[in-house]
Amino acid sequence: MKKVLILSGSPRKGGNSDLLCDEFMRGAEESGNVVEKIWIPSKKIGYCRACYYCKNHGGECCVKDDMSEVLQKMLDAEVLVLSSPVYFYSVNAQMKAVIDRTVARWLELKNKEFYYIMTAAEDEGHTMDCTLECFRGLAACFEGSKEMGVICGKGVYEKGEISGTPYMRQAYEMGKSIR
Repeated sequence: MKKVLILSGSPRKGGNSDLLCDEFMRGAEESGNVVEKIWIPSKKIGYCRACYYCKNHGGECCVKDDMSEVLQKMLDAEVLVLSSPVYFYSVNAQMKAVIDRTVARWLELKNKEFYYIMTAAEDEGHTMDCTLECFRGLAACFEGSKEMGVICGKGVYEKGEISGTPYMRQAYEMGKSIR
């Protein structure tokens, strides 16, 4: 049994990447894991100000919002699932704010298993390259991190369009594989 934290960056509750997170969660729970999904837009998370207040204050950020709670959950989890729709070939602002704000305690984020979930309207081969590199760039900063799986839900735009696609089964199976 592992502690799994899913960070859903979709600005649309029930949007395509958010639905894939739900399927991933269903599979992970069925395998006996403890799973929590945070829908990032429901949290107040500001941007990093690069003031490095955190450096001299034990990882405490000068921005007083929900990120300290999210960051503690990231530290407590063994498995991190990062999910974002693709915006101009990259992660969206909601996910990027979370990524940047991990700077407050990034040296403590060690030995995590990472899964990445991305969706895009476009269907080209390169569509997810930059988004995936953003996720991988974060993981590369954490000692002992391992990439465990990637879902690239391409060719979906309208909310819920991902339903009934093979990507849903892929997300479920990926979650179910966590042991």
